[in-house]
Amino acid sequence: MANAHTPATDGNHPPPPNALLVALELRAPWELWSVLPSWPALMRAPCGDGHPVIVFPGLSASDGSTLPLRGYLQNLGYDVSGWNQGYNFGPRAGILETAKRQVIDTFEASGEKASLIGWSLGGIYARELAKALPHCVRSVITLGTPFSGSHKSTNAWRLYELISGRSIVRETENFDLPAAPPVPTTSIYSRTDGVVAWPTSVQAPCARNPHTENVEVFASHIGLGMNPSAWWAVADRLAQPAGQWRHFERSSGIKRLVFPNPGR
Repeated sequence: MANAHTPATDGNHPPPPNALLVALELRAPWELWSVLPSWPALMRAPCGDGHPVIVFPGLSASDGSTLPLRGYLQNLGYDVSGWNQGYNFGPRAGILETAKRQVIDTFEASGEKASLIGWSLGGIYARELAKALPHCVRSVITLGTPFSGSHKSTNAWRLYELISGRSIVRETENFDLPAAPPVPTTSIYSRTDGVVAWPTSVQAPCARNPHTENVEVFASHIGLGMNPSAWWAVADRLAQPAGQWRHFERSSGIKRLVFPNPGR
């Protein structure tokens, strides 16, 4: 049986997280509560420059799930909004078109490119929107998003087909999901993710876009969007001046403990 850190492979694709990792998803509420003692440190993250940020929720979740993260980023000075489309039941008719319109309208109204943040399935939207609208998008940050490998490397693909009414195989044939967007892109992932096999959230080196990276945190999948270390990484990435993107640094001893891998 695969362990939490070195999953076995089935062909070229890792298996979904095992039962132990699934059980560890129960720690998600503690990740949210850990924000309280972490708040003083979180507020020492770099302040924002006010540019727009759009946050996309995960499968079967709504903007309510991203409210804590959005509140944190607003406190840092960003102009943050949710995706404003209710529950995320997959890319049903009109969903991606409405999301594209939101990105375009945000760019035109503010005069600034928007950063897109996506949790799990929401990260797929963020990446594909950035590919379609690079002139409107400043950066992309994903949280536990499975953009590479097989759909069977997750424990959520059956739920996806059930609530979306769509075949995930046919859906993914319409997109080149592993390809990186042509803008600075950060994938935040956890090796103890109980829903998504973590290798499927690792961006391979991309010759077309050297501004890609992977940042590892200790988190559950359900708790990634409420995890203090993930929040810090998001804030750090958003704070980079436009046109001056650099890879995430783990220079200090504390940061090396919180963020275990270089992640490039």
